[in-house]
Amino acid sequence: MPNFTWISKPGGLKNIRYMSTRRIFLKSMGLAAASIPMFGCTSSGNTEMLPIESNEYQSSERLVKFQKILKNPTFNASLIKEAVIIEKVEMMKSGKYFFTKVTAKNGAIGYSINAKKYVLAIHGLFLSRIVPPVIGKDARDIERLIFNDIYIHNLNYKWQGLAYNVAVAYLEMAILDLLGKVANVPIGELLGGRIHNEMNIYYASGNRKNTASDEVDYLKSLIAKSGAKAVKIRLGARMKYTDFSNKRDKELIPLVRKELGDDLIYYTDANGSFDVEMGIKTGKMLEDVNADFFEEPCPFDHYEETEAVKRGIKVPLAFGEEEVSMRQFMYLIDKGVVDIPQPDLLFFGGLIRSKKIADMAAAVGLPCVPHISGFGLGFLNTLHFVSSMSNAGPYQEYKGDKDDWPVEVVGGGSLQPVNGKISVPKGPGYGIMIDPTLLANAKPISIF
Repeated sequence: MPNFTWISKPGGLKNIRYMSTRRIFLKSMGLAAASIPMFGCTSSGNTEMLPIESNEYQSSERLVKFQKILKNPTFNASLIKEAVIIEKVEMMKSGKYFFTKVTAKNGAIGYSINAKKYVLAIHGLFLSRIVPPVIGKDARDIERLIFNDIYIHNLNYKWQGLAYNVAVAYLEMAILDLLGKVANVPIGELLGGRIHNEMNIYYASGNRKNTASDEVDYLKSLIAKSGAKAVKIRLGARMKYTDFSNKRDKELIPLVRKELGDDLIYYTDANGSFDVEMGIKTGKMLEDVNADFFEEPCPFDHYEETEAVKRGIKVPLAFGEEEVSMRQFMYLIDKGVVDIPQPDLLFFGGLIRSKKIADMAAAVGLPCVPHISGFGLGFLNTLHFVSSMSNAGPYQEYKGDKDDWPVEVVGGGSLQPVNGKISVPKGPGYGIMIDPTLLANAKPISIF
């Protein structure tokens, strides 16, 4: 395990401007301060984000913009004219499949597809703390429900973290599916308007224990079957580095570029493996091969170390997949700790909270490349999320080869990548139909 050094300096984190690489990732996005849509709905109130009082924060023009984004609604409730009262929320199991089902009094039903590994950990929290405050409420008030009703119910704010956020995300995603079906629009329309009909993917490899040559062969197979123009490799040994991982990284980093060509978009992810010294050393190797971003070089809560690595390298730094706090994410963007914000659509608590981070990034000229964990058709959430983003990064994460959910795209189409792209479903809500037999055989999960 590396010896992580805490770097302290007067004034805390500084707003460091990132030095461009060969591909000039940020400039290629053509980003400028974005105008955030307003829908004429009531504000969420946002109990989660209390007013910022300190002189330092009041003096930041960026944070003033961020506060406006928080106060303005992300969800376009004007598309639904009548109340949609939530009658029942269930977490369901059918064979090896798990999902959340939300039923409204008008008979409309929404689903979110869930990953078994998360459901096994959170279903008690979900049923006892997340569901009760939404029963009998108007689903159109989804932002108030997330930021206020759920957050303060039974002191839930004390439970804030990854497990809490995943539980909120699964509920929110099912409600968005429900509301999309009621409004007869895809989810992207509910989040500010659909502006993209397809998504360019980067294929993310999860391998760390194979050899460099075997990993290159694996990447070639991913590219061959998907047509992807971008890949992401894993570095380090996840929250540590070892002699094996150091040797593998040193061999793998140049080999990927050599074998896959100069035109490949080349992303890397360390999952918090490095201290500052090794993070910078690895970043220099990535500079030599014109890598396009370096994700989470240091442990996710080591902000000053992360900023020190960013200051020492030219590769754009991507960060934020394990962030849970709206206020902290605002701080990281405001202080220039991150070049490419990466809210995880589950770990950060759903599409609405993550969209606010994307809008904050757009407001200061940064792209957003949301993170999504594999399984449970996670990439389907990314598809609809990215469809409404003005500042979507050029390629988005895909791990769908591990999913075998029996679903069909409403109106025809495929969720499989073709020539490195996936079309966003056009049907209402998520735009998919789950196998009716699976739904018919589903049983509610209960801890009571």
